[in-house]
Amino acid sequence: MEQIYTIPVNEAFEASRDDASCGCPMCALYNKLENDELELILGASMMEPDIRIKTNESGFCRTHYDMMLARQNRLGMALTLESHLAELRKDITEGNLPLIPARGDKPAKRINALENSCYICRRIEYNYARMVETVVLLWDTDEDFPAKLKAQPYFCLPHYRRLLECAQHRLNKKKQAEFASVCAGVVLPYFDKLQNDVSWFCKKFDYRYDEEPWYDSKDAIERAIRFLRSDLHKNVQKKR
Repeated sequence: MEQIYTIPVNEAFEASRDDASCGCPMCALYNKLENDELELILGASMMEPDIRIKTNESGFCRTHYDMMLARQNRLGMALTLESHLAELRKDITEGNLPLIPARGDKPAKRINALENSCYICRRIEYNYARMVETVVLLWDTDEDFPAKLKAQPYFCLPHYRRLLECAQHRLNKKKQAEFASVCAGVVLPYFDKLQNDVSWFCKKFDYRYDEEPWYDSKDAIERAIRFLRSDLHKNVQKKR
């Protein structure tokens, strides 16, 4: 278990423990990784030859193109796109005859590979998988961490799944059951309250409940979406 992962994991879990508005700590970890990768790719890594080779091959998904564009480094993006487009143009045509279309299967395969690849997504996933594993191992080996895990406001469902799946690979059967029980103790109370809040939100549109208070239901829709589908890509800045 590397220190490079234990520090951010502990920081995220402590932040969410101390302030429930921080939400799912696993989402926070993902967003930090994403922010760091965006900073690197538009900064120090941009002109490194080995990085450029990888970005030329993989490109970026639409979400990360939009997030890069929102950061206003248009020259950096143009330089990255210049070499990516040049290499891609060669890949979808016959090598020595750039004006003659390649056989249909060659460009189709290359474009399909491009549509399913993203340099930033791959980098995030590599590190994020190790952070998920670190959570499980800290729970198993660090005497202070189980209390931090129990004190979390919630785990979103996608990250709850990843924690449970990781535990199945890293823990013995007895500890798997214990870990699953502790995680369920975080997720299910939040799930029940969220379900009640959504139901109360619906009731408030019935005239019979018009005089009743909203309680915690006003943002129930937004919270339900974050719970069901995670709270990711928070660094997107929409341009006006």
